[in-house]
Amino acid sequence: MISYQDNLLSIRQQCGLLGLNRSTYYYEPAGISEETQFLMDLLDKQYTATPFYGVLKMREYLKTQGYWIGKDRVRSLLRKMGLYAIYPQRFLSQNNAPHKVYPYLLSGVKIVRPNQVWSADITYIGLGRGFAYLTAVIDWFSRYVLSWVLSNTLDSSFCVTALENAFTYGRPEIFNTDQGVQFTSDVFTGKLLTNGVTISMDSRGRVFDNIFVERLWRTVKYEDIYLKGYETLAEATTGLNQYFEFYNKIRFHQSLAYSTPQKIYQGNLGSC
Repeated sequence: MISYQDNLLSIRQQCGLLGLNRSTYYYEPAGISEETQFLMDLLDKQYTATPFYGVLKMREYLKTQGYWIGKDRVRSLLRKMGLYAIYPQRFLSQNNAPHKVYPYLLSGVKIVRPNQVWSADITYIGLGRGFAYLTAVIDWFSRYVLSWVLSNTLDSSFCVTALENAFTYGRPEIFNTDQGVQFTSDVFTGKLLTNGVTISMDSRGRVFDNIFVERLWRTVKYEDIYLKGYETLAEATTGLNQYFEFYNKIRFHQSLAYSTPQKIYQGNLGSC
């Protein structure tokens, strides 16, 4: 990071270019025990493999790893990480009551061009010295990652930053997210509505309504995060910047007939 006095870009602008939330620039790692960190990393890896596991199954999984902890602690750790099992839940209208929840609009919709549908999500990133959260905005047609931001908190600001960065590519017709408080917040939905974007939201507990982002998380974690074992936010920021360059521009995607997201995205913009 370059100081503002030595560079024409402000700290906020530099953070945006690096995919780093501005509050994260000033972040000092939270003090958690090594055991808690290890448990959270175990839960993250198991959730990536079996996102349908709830609290009780996660508790049983931890037992197989030699950790006998109560269901309340398992639930607390999962909530801290922002992880929820994907089975449908009851009393959905009681969740996020202060904010409007929009219907899911993509059932049966054929995705035929870039900027037709974008979506965003958040995932937990384990670090050697603490943890962080990663959000990304992806174009459904091309799988192109339009923007990504790391943060040390789950407030809505880093999701708004990712959205603003993605808008440098244009505007989607539909933007899909889950019903998390970051995406139902007035500031996030307001950005979409004022830009003429139609909002779609997953049904509660149906994570595969946003399947392309879920596949992205699995790919990023198995191909980069779990292999690299980033120690700090600075390392993660540098490493993920390199990985997303590779993902967008070099990595072949079977679902894209072994082309790359960048080629598909840029090569089909004329059809928009």
